[in-house]
Amino acid sequence: MYAVIETGGKQYRVEVGTELEIELLEAGPGESVAFERVLLIADGDSASIGRPVVANASVSAEVLRRDRGEKLISFKYRPKARSRVKKGHRQELTIVRISDIVLDGKSAADEDAKAEERRLTERKRLEAAAKRQAAQDAALAAKLAADKSAADKPAKATSTDEDAAKKSTARKSTARKSTGKTVATDTKAKPAAKKASPAKKAPAKTTSKADTTESKAKASVSSTTKAATTKTSRPASSKD
Repeated sequence: MYAVIETGGKQYRVEVGTELEIELLEAGPGESVAFERVLLIADGDSASIGRPVVANASVSAEVLRRDRGEKLISFKYRPKARSRVKKGHRQELTIVRISDIVLDGKSAADEDAKAEERRLTERKRLEAAAKRQAAQDAALAAKLAADKSAADKPAKATSTDEDAAKKSTARKSTARKSTGKTVATDTKAKPAAKKASPAKKAPAKTTSKADTTESKAKASVSSTTKAATTKTSRPASSKD
């Protein structure tokens, strides 16, 4: 709903919530004013045109503040008379906000409030629906995750069994390798023992050396005795 009002010799098209700069009014900031000269009111497809004003219609507004317009320069002169007049002017203004438009008891502010309430309720309804949908989606996601985890558990169990079997086989192989190593070390140790046995027979060799030395000494003694006998025997032959 909108209306056309007249104030200060000017016409303005206004709606609920419109802010206007109009000519100076006697009302101060925070006060409310009513415009009785309503030239037209339109509501949807219907319109009420005044002749000159619309009957049973009024527009109310709230005064926000007072202000001054832009500076205007007025310059006048008279040719060939040496007359020059320059003036400046700033119009006093009142800033108002339209609060309501009434026609035959029908208030535009009430309709706007009802429409806003309907928008809010619709918004709340949509938000509630969105929350419900989000909750349903979260529940479905949790259910799917639970099903997936339940399906993955047997696979994990089999994998753990396989890992245990692999570990056991690895342990057995390592045990076998360790036993093989010990056997190898034992077999290698036996030749060392065999080599050590000749060392024990070393004293026997020393005794044999002593015997040989004794035999050599005896042979040398026998040779010396033989030489002595030959020497003693040779002179006797010369005398003959």
